[in-house]
Amino acid sequence: MKKFGLLLAGGIAAIVLLANLGPIVGLAISLLIMYYSFKGFVKTDSTGKKILWALIGLAAFSATVSNFPAIIGLVALYVLYVIYKNWKKEEIVMEEKTSDPFTNFEREWSQLKN
Repeated sequence: MKKFGLLLAGGIAAIVLLANLGPIVGLAISLLIMYYSFKGFVKTDSTGKKILWALIGLAAFSATVSNFPAIIGLVALYVLYVIYKNWKKEEIVMEEKTSDPFTNFEREWSQLKN
């Protein structure tokens, strides 16, 4: 039953991620433009160029703010990562329980001692 829940949550997160793929790309591009405009602003000494870089940076910032739905897509990506880690952890636990009977005995004996 736990695998079904993980599969259902993973499917929903994958759909949300795919729906927000466009804003994620837009967010990445606008953040890249904002980064280069900041570097150009810091590097230059001319007042005119500083104003130009500031205007480019402000335009990129407004594009970044308008791509806010990309945050939801990034959260969905993180949820997919957590589901993947839990899926793998559950498989490892299942493999440990079905291994050598002597190690199972030792593990259960140590749990009884505690």
